Amino acid sequence: MSARQPFLTALTALASASGPSDDLCGPFLLALPIRGAALSTLGDPLGSATVCSSDPRAAELDEIQLDLGEGPCWDALATDSPILLSDIQTSADDRWTFASPALRETGLEAVFAFPLRYGRLGLGAVDLYSDDPVPLSDDDVADAATLAGVAARQVLQRALQRLDTVGQEAGAEGEDAVDGFARREIHQATGMVSAQLDISVQDALLVLRGHAYATSATLREVAADVVARRLDLGD
Repeated sequence: MSARQPFLTALTALASASGPSDDLCGPFLLALPIRGAALSTLGDPLGSATVCSSDPRAAELDEIQLDLGEGPCWDALATDSPILLSDIQTSADDRWTFASPALRETGLEAVFAFPLRYGRLGLGAVDLYSDDPVPLSDDDVADAATLAGVAARQVLQRALQRLDTVGQEAGAEGEDAVDGFARREIHQATGMVSAQLDISVQDALLVLRGHAYATSATLREVAADVVARRLDLGD
């Protein structure tokens, strides 16, 4: 087996984890030298909640930060950059007034957080922990960031699927009710976003729908703004 096979297997697993109960945390353990993982949404547009955790300690790591409103996961999302703490027990890093001592009390040795972002939407973060005070290699950091990007797509897709279900149950107007002109405008906007972000048209439509959800706009309104160049989702 090649050295890259665990990462490729993890990437495939995440890319196919489209069901509401499919595991989004396990692939990180498969690909990276870590002991546990937790994934959470943070703030708008999806609210703050744990999406998955690989074990009770990972769940505790996530819960501490959600309860306190600070910590590596919040900073990863805010800065759109990994937060890498390879030795939290002996480090003098006290950037978080409450979270820093709380994280040390868990007994964890290393904590790494990566942002979950899809297009321009910041959705949350994935927390990884290790029982050894060892830093991630540059390759590990790159792999974790790639996996986080795929996980972000799945998180957004699941949220929109739940929204669709609620709308259908409430008898809300669905996308099938969009008139022909609006449908063409959505198609045009999808192509523009696909080119701006260098992604597939399916993913571009997901970005449009996610932006509509985050801004409380309709899909046709967002599409109209993109086509009129009032909105550039590639910025």
